[in-house]
Parts: sequence; C-alpha cells; structure tokens
Amino acid sequence: MYSVFEKLCKENGVKPTAVGRATGIASATLTSWKKGEYTPKADKLQKIADYFGVSLAYLMTGETEVWQSADNYDVLMEENPYLRHLVETVRTASPETLTRLRYYAEGLMAAGKDKT
Repeated sequence: MYSVFEKLCKENGVKPTAVGRATGIASATLTSWKKGEYTPKADKLQKIADYFGVSLAYLMTGETEVWQSADNYDVLMEENPYLRHLVETVRTASPETLTRLRYYAEGLMAAGKDKT
C-alpha cells in the first residue's frame, strides 16, 4: 500500500511529510508504514485518500474499481449473490469494521497460499 502512497506523492509533487502535516498524520506513522511495521487505521487511510482525491480502495490496492461501471457491476451482482451481499455490507460498514474485514481477508488469502 505504501507504494501507492509514494506514487501519489510523486504524481502530485508533494512529500510524505507534507501529506502528514495536511492530514494530521504523524511522520512516525508514515515511516512505520513505509517500513512495513504498521498499517494506518482506516480513518487515517481515508484522510490520505481524501487528500489525493482517490478512493480508499485505490489507495490500498493501486487499482481502479472495475466493477463500479454499471455494466460490470450488474453482471457481477446477478451472477454472485454472495458478492452482492458483501458489497452491500461493506458500503455501510464503519472504518473499524472495514479494517477488521481487511485483516480477515488477508488471513484467508494467506491460509490459501499455505495450501498450495
């Protein structure tokens, strides 16, 4: 995720410290994030996303949300009711719940890699 943050800084001609000052996020937090020792909480990530005018999903993945287009979204939702339920749940989730979901999903993905 930090690589996306660095890319956004470079594209916008700002230093991470300037983003930290503008968003109220401590330099130590950004440094720990860069070193991989810490992932900022959802509320801080949202501040960074807002600062750059990108979605939280883009900040976290570097990918645009393909399924946001009406055609792709409708097809995906019709084909997979579980996905539809997940998307609707995530839309109304608090930042804390989103963080917990992310850690849960990362755990599931790591467990799947261990089996291969």
